[in-house]
Amino acid sequence: MADALPRSWSLLGHPAVAPLAVLAAGVAGAGYLYVTDPHQPGHVLPQCPFRLVTGLLCPACGGTRMMYDLMHGHFTAAWLDNRALLLASPYAMALLGRWMVEGMRGRRWQPRLSRRAQAVVLALAVAWAIARNAV
Repeated sequence: MADALPRSWSLLGHPAVAPLAVLAAGVAGAGYLYVTDPHQPGHVLPQCPFRLVTGLLCPACGGTRMMYDLMHGHFTAAWLDNRALLLASPYAMALLGRWMVEGMRGRRWQPRLSRRAQAVVLALAVAWAIARNAV
């Protein structure tokens, strides 16, 4: 059968590959971030494009500093870096965990949000951006 894909190629299509790749990239990024203080200049961490263009904080601004502070046990500093993102982080981790579990079971999983839930998330993000830039 000349049209059959090699066995290694079929493994790349397994439902667990994408969540495990996201996890691996996150671990690699966290490893770099652990030894790179984003509060100090001279690092290779990306800057927020929204802030570069507008000078305003986006809803996720401070997320890198927040993660650095969390990894180093500075919980108050993490709270001050980005409260909304800190509160949303456990939910994001739960979604990643569910995605990985479903992938390991051989099932593809995509979370679905209703239009109402999408509107609530968008409204909260906009309200957070306005509140933190009003200070």
